[in-house]
This record gives sequence, structure tokens and C-alpha cells, in this order.
Amino acid sequence: MDQSVAIQETLRSEDNCVLAVQCDVLYDDHSESRLLGLVESGNEHAIFIYTHRRMAITADDVSLENIIPISLDFAVVEVSSPEQLVVVGADTRVRMSYKGKELEITLPFGSHSRLFLGEVNKAWSDICRSPTQVPKFEWINKYKIASRSKEAMKQVLVPQGKPHKNNQHHKTEKSSDKKESLEKLKVSNNTTQKSKVCSSSESSTTYSREDRDDLVRSSSHTTSNKAQILTMPQFGLRDNLIKCELLKNEDLYTYLEDYSFFLGTYNVNGQAPKESLRPWLSCTPNPPDIYCVGFQELDLSKEAFFFSDTPKEPEWTKAVSEALHPDAKYALVKLVRLVGIMLIFYVKKEHAEFISDVEAETVGTGIMGRMGNKGAVAIRFRFHNSNICVVNSHLAAHVEEFERRNQDYKDICSRLLFRQLDLTQPPLTIMKHNVVLWVGDLNYRISDLDVDSVKELISKKDFETLHTHDQLKRQINEEAVFDGFEEGEIDFQPTYKYDTGSDNWDTSEKCRVPAWCDRILWRGKNIKQQHYESHMDLKTSDHKPVSSLLVIGIKRINNEAYKKTFEEIVRNLDKMENECIPSVTLSKREFHFKDVRYMKHQAETLSLFNDGQVPCQFEFIQKPNESTYSKPWLTANPPKGFIAQGGSVDIDLEVFVNRLTAPDLNCGKQKIEDILVLHLERGKDYFISVTGNYLPSCYGTSIYLLCHMREPIQDMPEETLLELSEKSVNENGATTEKPLDIPKELWMMVDHLFRNAVKQEDLFQQPGLRSEFAEIRDCLDSGMPDSLPGSNHSVAEALLLFLDALPEPVVPFSFYQQCLECCSNASQCEKVISMLPLCHKNVFNYLAAFLRELLKNSSSNRLDVSILATIFASLLMRSPTKQDLAEKRKTQEFFQHFLT
Repeated sequence: MDQSVAIQETLRSEDNCVLAVQCDVLYDDHSESRLLGLVESGNEHAIFIYTHRRMAITADDVSLENIIPISLDFAVVEVSSPEQLVVVGADTRVRMSYKGKELEITLPFGSHSRLFLGEVNKAWSDICRSPTQVPKFEWINKYKIASRSKEAMKQVLVPQGKPHKNNQHHKTEKSSDKKESLEKLKVSNNTTQKSKVCSSSESSTTYSREDRDDLVRSSSHTTSNKAQILTMPQFGLRDNLIKCELLKNEDLYTYLEDYSFFLGTYNVNGQAPKESLRPWLSCTPNPPDIYCVGFQELDLSKEAFFFSDTPKEPEWTKAVSEALHPDAKYALVKLVRLVGIMLIFYVKKEHAEFISDVEAETVGTGIMGRMGNKGAVAIRFRFHNSNICVVNSHLAAHVEEFERRNQDYKDICSRLLFRQLDLTQPPLTIMKHNVVLWVGDLNYRISDLDVDSVKELISKKDFETLHTHDQLKRQINEEAVFDGFEEGEIDFQPTYKYDTGSDNWDTSEKCRVPAWCDRILWRGKNIKQQHYESHMDLKTSDHKPVSSLLVIGIKRINNEAYKKTFEEIVRNLDKMENECIPSVTLSKREFHFKDVRYMKHQAETLSLFNDGQVPCQFEFIQKPNESTYSKPWLTANPPKGFIAQGGSVDIDLEVFVNRLTAPDLNCGKQKIEDILVLHLERGKDYFISVTGNYLPSCYGTSIYLLCHMREPIQDMPEETLLELSEKSVNENGATTEKPLDIPKELWMMVDHLFRNAVKQEDLFQQPGLRSEFAEIRDCLDSGMPDSLPGSNHSVAEALLLFLDALPEPVVPFSFYQQCLECCSNASQCEKVISMLPLCHKNVFNYLAAFLRELLKNSSSNRLDVSILATIFASLLMRSPTKQDLAEKRKTQEFFQHFLT
């Protein structure tokens, strides 16, 4: 949760909390939790230190303890001791100093801490650039520090040269060892900085140090790879030339060395660990070099689904650590979890120092493309000189939903992006890695055979015949998913579905057809599979765990060859750098996107060819008085890059209209029109025209406008739409005819669900198909058919997306605070709703009545008040700013009064 909201409430209106982070302040013999806020006022910055409750939500939860101005007297360095470096991904220990006094803290391992330190260092760097402009910090005097806090902080802000007792063995800032890889290019330019702000990569782990020591056996992780200097240099053309040439000539200074990767996947069906995982994780004769272990359905409780909290995470992580191969020592590098999907990454002790650039990301593909009950988690890292990405996914369930699984896979590939250490560079996709390892409950089933036929083939071990009915193999053969991936031969029986605690096939009423749901695939060169098997000894779940041992050729650097290659590149650059002006040829300069629709992605390719005498660097730049290089519905991918002499690059110009950009396009206030400026460093600018025709949609159109339109929106003249949008600012504006009680589009969707889906299992919890959503949207926007196309789940998701896209929610922003204040009083809640504008009130009451009808059929659809309140409250009552957890729960409490 973003705790900067609580800090912001303590500040004056002219001051702003840029970022907040929780930390531990180190005293002589203990540590205490604090909240740090980077606060800006004009061009000046300071670090505000707060005592706080366990989770700071409002100003009442924090108390200002001290303020450290960021001036020339300020410095911040990382001072993690060798003992703290024995765990890859350990918390970062930092020393802040100001006017001879010091403060030592530990920041949690993760990209948020790195971002905070980066912002602090940026503020400090701005001061250093203008040493003659001494900041006065007069604004700080406005803030009153709690009297009891002043005494406490004296114990923390100690004079320099007198370190804390728990840090006497480590008095000076550590220096980074040289790292013989491409990364030394980045680091070498920064070694002369006065202050080095260091951090590690992101982690979702929340264990205390004591818990982590129990889970991690050992590691010899070194200083050089523990962290990167955050203020990455802004590469000039020469730096990028060297980097690019090194990558092109990588074969000259690298060689391959084999390492073993143990990959595991286990859907644990919400169970706690009840047996040792040794038969699964220690099944290889020799200890693997790296473990990547994925879990699905770690916790099936509503609390885990809605609030992401689960005690199962440490339980299963401990079970894994105790089951790793006994003949080696391992370090926990990274853990990442999204609801019940968890991925754990361990590395053997002697390899820990060669792991770097660790990042983790998650993406939900559940209902509305957000909920984390389905989706993926991923970890990317550099091992020696190879970039590796490991993905653990849980795709859509049910035999007939293979198209939805295909869509989930494509969503994960397009939406799961890793930030790079150099934040000026575009994010990395999954496929932008040398090696991709994919594990998980992919949920592809066996089709066109009944349960008895499948069981008979299994009993005969006729897996070859079963393979011809395996949905995943069919979809791969049709190139629908996992293009370029490989999977080993499956010579084990299906891993789903068993009666829990046994090896018996499902005997429940549903009697599921056995299937190979749990799979392991890979993509990349120099990869050989040693084994691929299931583990029948484990009986905790209705799935069986699966493992694969891969031997992967990893690129290592030959230091002498690297040095020779680097020097040769520099010599050639020196010869080449003359007065030659870079130039490129553009494939076209005018792009027109036809029939742009809401949430329909369109892309055109712009090809650049370097026809100049030198390599060139390009970037799309902002136009005067504009904050970004393009309109928000347009992106260039990549927005910047490098082209070798005689080389070319393809840039995707992508148009995508979402709920933020649709309102002004729907009513005609904005058009699909933009000019992109392509700039060449040391060269000229090129201008690219982007136009298109947008088809207005009910998605992203206000309730007021929709109630005043009796015809489909695409049949309405543009002038009428613009006129109505201007009237909607003042709802008392005169209209020629009585408005509809509720939008006809909303009625169409609810009526369809009422007639067809009141008993539909998992309604509003299982996603629909994107292709069907497009058909539903087009029907609503262009005409009123007798019935809507698509499945019940697609119509349900279309309804949620409609509510989410409303520019002004059903409960207008101006009523939001009143809803929070009266959430526990049913009569007051009803009074607030009675005061809503008529169209909004009608929509609220109509939806509430429909949901009450659904609850009458809860035995069939498995819905309850809590589920519906959680899903709909955040759509009907959206916060004008960012909604925190406490507000979210209040909106749910408010809406529950109307469901019972």
C-alpha cells in the first residue's frame, strides 16, 4: 500500500510527499520501524522521519519525529556488512549523514526501496549541480516535531566516527569490486560520485531477518553484485555505440559453460504442506545449480483473493527450503507472489556472486484482466552473461476454455514488463531474454475423449494416443501459443485430478477427465532436458507436482578476450568519429488508423534505415509545451534506440483507447491526430503524422450522455454528442425530450444476464473472451440486437468494464466522502443514494436490485454478499484520488447495505 498518502495528510498544501518507504532505524542494541517520506517544497527536498502504526493509512497513524534537509551537507551511502551480504536479496543497510551526524537504517529488499533511494539521490544531485544556490529550508520551520521524538532521535543521529555497536565491524563505505561483464560500462562512469546510493532488486518477501536465516542455508554473495549504483549514467552516443558493438561481438569474448536448472510446478489446491517435499525437490542424483519452484492455488481463501494476505506463503517456502538437495547449500535469491501464484528462486552457494539484475513482476488475467486468481509471476535475472526469465502461470480453467487460456498466455507475454536498471531504457518483455523457462498449471485438458476412455488409455500407458488429444500440443501445433518453446516428451500419467490424499482419480460428482494440466516448457539455445516427470509420492493436493532438470549453456566472459574486444571497439570508434552527420530513411511519414475502437489495439510499423556514414541514436521527443512525446492513446515501441551503420529498426506505432482517453474522443472534443518528432542525436528532426477515425463507444461515455441518447452512439451526429457533453457539465441544462431512466446499453447487458445467467456458476469471477467482448461492444455501439453475442461470462465482464469506464462513477466523486463517513449506518447510506442525480440514482438502484436477484440463486452461482460487494463497490464508488485499503473496505460496507 502507498503510505505516502498518510504523510501527505500531515503536510501543508504547497508541500508534496514524493515517495514514502518503511524502514528500520538502528539503535545501539535494537531497531525500530519508521516511515520515511521524501518531501519537496519548491526546488528543495527533505527527508521526514515518522513513527507510525503497523500500516499508515491516515495522518492519525503517523507522528513526525525528525527532518533531514537534503543539502550539500547531506550524504547517503550503502553500508551493508559482509554478514548481511550472505543472503542474495537481503535488506539494504544505508547510512545518512547531515552536518556531522549519522542515521543508519535498513530498507526492505525491493524496487520500491531502490526507487526511493534513486529519488533521494536525484534530489541531492540537483543540489550539487548548483552549489552556489544555497537552499534556505525556511519551509521546514512550519512543522512541529513531537517533543518525545526529539529525545529519541538523539540516540539515532550520532556523531560521525562513532558507529553503532551493531556496526562497529564495518565503519566505512564499501566499494564495489569490478564486475567482468557488460555492466562495468555502466558502473565505471559513476565511480567518482561523492555519494553512492545502492539497492537491490525487487522482492515480495516479507520475512524478518530471523525468518530468512532459517530459510536460507548459505551464500557467498559478493559486494560487486549485491547492488548497482542507482543514478545510472545518461548514456551519450559514444557509450551506446560501445555497448551495441560489445553485444554484436559477444561471441568473441564469451564461452559456454553448462549449469543445471531444476524447475518445479505444483498446484497445492489451497492446502498447507503436510508432507516432506524431498521426493520432488531432491529427486536428482546431483544437486542442481539453480532451483525455480512454482506454486499455484497457494491459498483459496477470500482474504487472499481480495487482500493478498496469506499465512501459506512462509509455510510453503519453509517446506521448500527444507527439501532442497542435501548435498549443497543454497541461497534464497527471490520470492514473488500474486494471490496464490508463487515463484521461489534459489541458487547454489558458489554461484550466488554471479547473479545480478534481479527483477520480479506479476500480472493478473482474472476478471477485467486484473484479478490475481489467474495470471503469472515472473523473475528475470542475469547469470554470468546470460539473461534468463522464469515464468510461473495459472491459466483459465475448464475443458472448453482453451481459447481463454490462449488469451491469458498472450496477455501475460504482452503485459508482463520488467523495468531496467537504467530507467531511461524501455521495459523488457519476457521474450527479450536469452532463455525463458515457463512452468505452471497451464490448465490445458484432454479433449474429445470421455473419462472412461482416457482412464483406459492411461492404464495401458498409451500416452502417445492421449497426446493427440492434448489441448496444449494442439494449440502449439496450430502456432496459437508458446511459439518457439519446447517441451520434453511426456511419459508420465496425467497430473490432474486425484482425490486428495491418494493416487485415485477424481471420484467426486464432477468426475473430472484426467489431464496434463501441469507443464514445463523452455525457449532458448543450448538447452538439454535431463528429466521430465511427475511425483506420485506427494498426495497433499488434487494435482501431482512435476519437475524438469534442464542443462543450460550459460555465457561466461573471458576477461582477456573482453579487454581485447573492448579496446578494438574504442580504437575503431576513434577513427569513425568525425564530422559525419547521422541520417536515416523513413519507410513512411504519414500513418492513418482506420476505425479505431475502444480497447482495440492497432499497430503500424515505421521502419528506419541508417543510410548515413556513422551509427545513430534516435528518440521521439516532446513538442513545445507538451509533457510527453505523444498523445496518451499513442505509443512508439521502442521510443528510443540505436541503429548501427547500414542497419535498420522497426518501430511499432500503437494506438489504444482506454477508459482514460475515451471520454473526450467519444464526444468529439479530441481527435485521433498527432505529430511525432523523431530526433537524431547530432542530426536533424523528422516529423511523422498520425491520424485516424475513431468510432464512438458507450464505453467511456457518461451516464448523463447515454441517458439522453435514444439511438446507438455511432448513429448520433458528432455535433449532437459535443452539445450533450457540454450540457452534462450542468445537468439542469435544458433538453428537448425526457431522458431514459437508465442507459439502454446497461439495460441490454443486465437484461441478458437476468434472462440467461442468474444460475451461472462463478458469474463475475471467471473472465470472458476478449473477442466476444469486442462483439458485445460493437452491438451496443451500433445497434440493439435481440440478444447479445458471447458467453454469459463475457457479457458479465463487459458489464464490469462498462462501469469501470464511466468518466463519472455511478456514485459521483462529489458524494464519495459522504459514503465513507456513513458506511456503517444503513439509513444514512440510503439517504446519500437518494440525493444522487436522477440518472445515477436509477442506475445504482437498478444494479443493486439485479444483484439481489443473483443472491437468491447463490446455491447455483456460488455468489455471496461479500463477493459481490467486493467486486462492485470499487466500480460504483471510485475515489477521486488513489483508494487505500481502509477506504476500499468502507465502500464494501456501504454497498452491502443494499444487497441484503
